[in-house]
Amino acid sequence: MNTTHRNREPRIAIVGGGIGGLVLAGMLHRYGITATVYERDTGLAAREQGGTLDLHPESGQRALDELGLADAFRTEARPEGENLRILDPAGRTLGHHAPEPGSGTRPEIDRGVLRKLLMTRVPDTAMSWGRHLTGVEELPGGGYRLVFADGSRVDCDLLIGADGGHSHIRPLLTDARPAHLAAYLQLTITDADQRRPRTADFVGPGSLMALGNNLNLGAQRSGDGTIRVSVTVRADDGWLRRQRFGNTDWAWTVARLHDLFADWDPGLTELIDACDAGSLVGRNIEAMPVGTRWPSRPHVTLLGDAAHLMPPVGEGANQAMLDGVLLAGAIAESGDDLVAAVAAYETEMFDRAETIGADSAQMESMGLAPDAAERMAAFFGQAVSRAR
Repeated sequence: MNTTHRNREPRIAIVGGGIGGLVLAGMLHRYGITATVYERDTGLAAREQGGTLDLHPESGQRALDELGLADAFRTEARPEGENLRILDPAGRTLGHHAPEPGSGTRPEIDRGVLRKLLMTRVPDTAMSWGRHLTGVEELPGGGYRLVFADGSRVDCDLLIGADGGHSHIRPLLTDARPAHLAAYLQLTITDADQRRPRTADFVGPGSLMALGNNLNLGAQRSGDGTIRVSVTVRADDGWLRRQRFGNTDWAWTVARLHDLFADWDPGLTELIDACDAGSLVGRNIEAMPVGTRWPSRPHVTLLGDAAHLMPPVGEGANQAMLDGVLLAGAIAESGDDLVAAVAAYETEMFDRAETIGADSAQMESMGLAPDAAERMAAFFGQAVSRAR
C-alpha cells in the first residue's frame, strides 16, 4: 500500500483542459475526489475549438452517460451529421452512408459544444486557466512540481498529462515521439447556407471525402452553419513550410491549391473557391508509434493524445474520453494507493490503444492510397457504383 498520502488527501494535477482532461476531472468530482486542471488557454472562448466529432457508443458516449450528460448530448448532437459521401477524383460517388432517422449510432457534435457540456461537470474551483507549463521537477519524497510561465509553482502527488500530442509530461515516461504522416490544410466557409448555398447543398447535412492520388479533399458541416474544407497531402514534414501559404495573397493560395487538384473534377475543386479568404490553417499530421508503452512509474501517467496520438480518423477524442472514465475509476477504486491505480489503468489502456491505433493507422494509409476512394467505400460496406 502506498502510504505517502495517509494523513492528507492526495494532490492530483491534470495538465490540459481538453476533452480527455475534462472528462477525467468531471469523473473524479463525481467520485468525490479533488483534482485541479491546469490549462494554458485563458478560457473556453480563447481560441477556435475545431470541427465536429462523431462520438462512439462504447467510448465517447459512454463517458457522457457516466457523467450524467446523455440527455444533454442527445439535445446538442446532430444525427444527420453521420451522413457521409465518398467520391473519387472524377466526382463520382462510390459510397454513401446515410442512416435512416433514428438508426444511427455515432451522431456528431461540435467540439466547442462538447467542451461546454463537459465543463458543467467540472467545478469552477477545479479549473486553473492561463497556466502555461514550462517545466516539471521530480520531488525527492515522491510527486512532481509544476513550473509555469508566470513563475508560479504547484506540487502534486499524481501528475496526469492530458496535454496533447506534443505533451510536456510524456518525456517523464518514454522517449517515444510522434512520427510525421502527412500535411493537413483546413479552410472555412462561414454561414454556408446563406453565403454559399450551392456548396452547402453539395456537401449535404454531414460530410464528404474525395480521395485519390495521395490526396484527400474533404468537407464537413458544423452545427453553427460553418463548413470546414480540408486538404490532406502525402508529403514530408517540411512541405507546409516550403509552400509559404501564410506569406502570400489569397488569390495565389487558391491557385496553388487548384494546382494540387489539377486533374480533379471542377465540381469538387469549387469547394476551394467557396472558402473564406485568409481562412487557411496548416499543420502536420503525426501519430505515436503503434504499441507505445512504458514501465509504469508512481505519481505520473498520460491520457488521450499525450499517451497514444492517433491519425485523425475518428478515434482520438473518443479514446481520450474513455481514458478519463477508466483512469478516474481506477483512482476511485484504489483508495490512497495511486501507484496501483496508475498501473491498473495503464495495463488496460496500452492494450486498447495498440489495437485501435493499428486500425487507425490502416485507415489513414487507406485514405491516401492511389485507389483510396474505392478502398474507403468498400471499408464502409458500401456498394461501389460508377456513373456510366
